[in-house]
Amino acid sequence: MINESLRINCEKCFGFCCVALYFSASEGFPTNKEAGKPCLNLKSDFTCKIHKNLRKKGLKGCTAYDCFGAGQKVAQVTYAGQDWQKAPEVAEEMFEVFLIMRQLHEMLWYLTQAANVQTEEKIKTKLNSLISEMNNITQSTPEVIIKLDVEAYRDKVNYLLKQTSEAVRNKVLKGQKSSLKHKKTIAGRADFFGANLKKISLRGADLRGAFLIAANLSENDLTGADLIGADLRDADLSGTNLENAIFVTQAQINTAKGNASTKLPKGITRPMHWDK
Repeated sequence: MINESLRINCEKCFGFCCVALYFSASEGFPTNKEAGKPCLNLKSDFTCKIHKNLRKKGLKGCTAYDCFGAGQKVAQVTYAGQDWQKAPEVAEEMFEVFLIMRQLHEMLWYLTQAANVQTEEKIKTKLNSLISEMNNITQSTPEVIIKLDVEAYRDKVNYLLKQTSEAVRNKVLKGQKSSLKHKKTIAGRADFFGANLKKISLRGADLRGAFLIAANLSENDLTGADLIGADLRDADLSGTNLENAIFVTQAQINTAKGNASTKLPKGITRPMHWDK
């Protein structure tokens, strides 16, 4: 099961994602926004003026974003309830800590998923050990977090995730090769932009980092497919079985299209805009 601390809880945050992040008009926002500058729609109580109409107002990027619970961790644990409005002298530090914490929580999300599906005890032990170590780091002081070598941890995480991915996909494929073929790549990532994959078997497929923008994956079975870092913006997941796909995030699903027949992994909720 996914730890509840890795789920976003805006009510316990201080609007960090609305201030610390850079917004780009090319990523689902109407205009660019500088990092460290509050969004025009952020209210003094850290709620959003147009929360119920974000997509209609051209802020699809907001509905897709997920901090993996980093916002409330920084707000309630790292700074013990102190917010950047009342303590402007540490605002810049808070934003920096949030950006690092978000990376740590994202890695913890993937590690937890890996630990849930990994059956090899040696690898599972390494996963749980790293989860414990990183959880302790997220409880540290701002000074410790800012000085952390995040890339070193990312390398450790990626190694274990890759091992888990291979084990899961090999088990699903039962020694057979995936039928998914691709010839085109963009910056080393598989290019399935707008591709019709509806009738192609995606069981156990390696879709790590793949561009699946506007691709048709409807009514497909992605059991054992690795979707870490895959771009699912406007991908059609209507009737698709993602229940046992691995390394899926809420942010990915929020950017895709689906319906009531779409089966999602545990810990992922069906976006409200799918009903519209």
